[in-house]
Amino acid sequence: MNQNDIFGKCLLEDLLRKERMTKTDLAVKTGIDKAQISKYISKDRAMSLATARIISRALNCKIDDLYEWNI
Repeated sequence: MNQNDIFGKCLLEDLLRKERMTKTDLAVKTGIDKAQISKYISKDRAMSLATARIISRALNCKIDDLYEWNI
């Protein structure tokens, strides 16, 4: 089973919209490069647990809220 089997759709774009934040806003708030955030949204790359924790804190959500899970 690879990461694409476990991780469903990344919900980061929806969460940003809900918080009225841009990718740039999130990048500034978290210190994560905007290009990297775009890769998470497009599913080119999955977040590490540490990154998911940082992003979830910035968006006031749970780590589980960042993806639709396929498990």
